[in-house]
Amino acid sequence: MPTRHRRFDTARLRLLPLAERAHDLDLTQILVPLTPVLFVPPALADTANDLRTARNSGAARILMMGAHLLRSGVQRHLIDLMERGLIDCLSMNGACAIHDFEFALIGATTESVARYIQNGQFGLWNETGRLNEIAKTAAAEGLGLGEAVGRAIWEGGLPHREASVFAAAWRLGIPACVHVGLGLDIVHEHPNCDGAAWGAASHGDFLTLAAVMERLEGGVVMNFGSAVTAPEVYLKALAMVRNMARQEGREVKRFTTLVCDLHDLPEDFRAEAPRGSAGYYFRPWKTMLVRTVADGGKSHYVQGPHRETFPALWTALSGA
Repeated sequence: MPTRHRRFDTARLRLLPLAERAHDLDLTQILVPLTPVLFVPPALADTANDLRTARNSGAARILMMGAHLLRSGVQRHLIDLMERGLIDCLSMNGACAIHDFEFALIGATTESVARYIQNGQFGLWNETGRLNEIAKTAAAEGLGLGEAVGRAIWEGGLPHREASVFAAAWRLGIPACVHVGLGLDIVHEHPNCDGAAWGAASHGDFLTLAAVMERLEGGVVMNFGSAVTAPEVYLKALAMVRNMARQEGREVKRFTTLVCDLHDLPEDFRAEAPRGSAGYYFRPWKTMLVRTVADGGKSHYVQGPHRETFPALWTALSGA
């Protein structure tokens, strides 16, 4: 039975070329050359040691992130850690794919919401809509969403593919998992968006992440700036992994979590915030720093902008 409700007709929308958009970021914001920072917080030094140990044992080394990590210009640092085997899985939201694709395509990304929402042009740019076609290809071929984006950037020879984290993941054979919520990303506005394709490809990425997390015992999970998507996806995948491990007589308890964000957490962040307080609803705190490591793991929190904390982690891993 078809829906009884009227739906918006996206064919009526007017899309403009990216050449007509003012961009807030370009390739000059990407930090080069790779230069060690002067101070490394002890929590990042400890995480770096655990990453080395995990690499040597074959345990999972997972980086979860929001799009602001890419917007902070640390692509070179991230790709270097991937190339050295210190990160072997990426877990991201849909905005990461958009910013990475635009950087690779035109060397710029990020529009002013305040500017473009006023005239209804926000997000409606022709070239970015190519991601909808990539999602359709991913679903048709049984690829993960991040896998298909990386392949399209690398094999498609996009002009700035050397700065693409997705292209590096494809080149290195590292899973780049994209977890989307339909309606959250600008490409979902476009007439060529196929929600079923996005859902199928993104669900495949979720299952890939869960498969990587089967190696989490002795491993590391890091979250840079994702307040909702990363902790929620991590929580569900961990439940699946522990369910399977229990059936097989194994445990997935002893691993390290790291959260880097701007929130002001108390010194004793390993105790859960009181129910009803604002801090209780900051998911990275209760989920990644407290509840899931309560029976054998350990957790770290580092407050600061990604443009400082990620290069500090990279510095701690220099020479690893």
